[in-house]
Amino acid sequence: MYKPAGSWVAIPTPFNETGTIDYEGFRTLLEFHAKHGTSTLLVMGSAGEVTLLSSEERHEIVRKVSKMAKGLIPVFFGATFPTTAETVNFCKFCEAEGADGLILSVPPYLLPPQEAVLKHMLTCMKSVSIPVGVYNNPSRVGVNIEPDTIEILADECPNFVADKEAMPHVSQLVEVRRRVGERVHILCCDYPKYSIVLPTLALGGHGTANIGGNIIPEEMAEISKPWDSIEQIEKCRNLYLKYYPLLQVLYWLSNPIVVKAAMNLLGLPAGKPRRPYPELGGEKLEQLKVILSELGVIEKYRLD
Repeated sequence: MYKPAGSWVAIPTPFNETGTIDYEGFRTLLEFHAKHGTSTLLVMGSAGEVTLLSSEERHEIVRKVSKMAKGLIPVFFGATFPTTAETVNFCKFCEAEGADGLILSVPPYLLPPQEAVLKHMLTCMKSVSIPVGVYNNPSRVGVNIEPDTIEILADECPNFVADKEAMPHVSQLVEVRRRVGERVHILCCDYPKYSIVLPTLALGGHGTANIGGNIIPEEMAEISKPWDSIEQIEKCRNLYLKYYPLLQVLYWLSNPIVVKAAMNLLGLPAGKPRRPYPELGGEKLEQLKVILSELGVIEKYRLD
């Protein structure tokens, strides 16, 4: 069963000028990432403005993007809805439409107790046979998925393949790695305030689930390779330190505000964020242009 490793990039949902979904833009992004070394894509994660998409849009994205991506690059779809029943229905729909995999998070705003989180995840994972990952992001949803829960999911669900950790405690990474070993691939976010990329890889983690790869896909692919030699460690560390200032810029504001601005500067299809998200402008936009230019990103990746 496919397990994401390396650079798993969470892509924004591209919009047209009218605010509708840009499906040709999706096709361009799939081809761009396949060309530049991204191993897997996450569609409709938090960077995909998933909470600002209607249920109809979410179903249409799965229908169309899963077909576009087939044979080109693996795509996992964010599958979390407010209720367990809605999430199960969507998971089954994605499987029927040929999705490569799904990603689940704790439904936001609800703050369920850990026993309820476990039951929700078990029910959703067992409803399908395709690969499923979890996205542990307490800052967004208010609840941490504890290592005990991760271990039970690994024991009971053979299609549980990946744990994306977006939290600042290395101790949790240690506990998860101890408990699941190679059964579940551990990937981490590239949020610079947490700075858990190097610790994750040092613990035997399998890569990153990142937003930086939207802008520097080849560099993030190299940074995200599991460590198997001193040379790889040194290469990862040097690239991470070099591009760390860019990651800081990309996280100035909630995703995908800055990422979309950077993609637009590169000529990649992104469009404007949906309101209430603002469009990046003014001094911040000028600073973004400067760092992209100084790091050679525009010269390397700008689409004509």
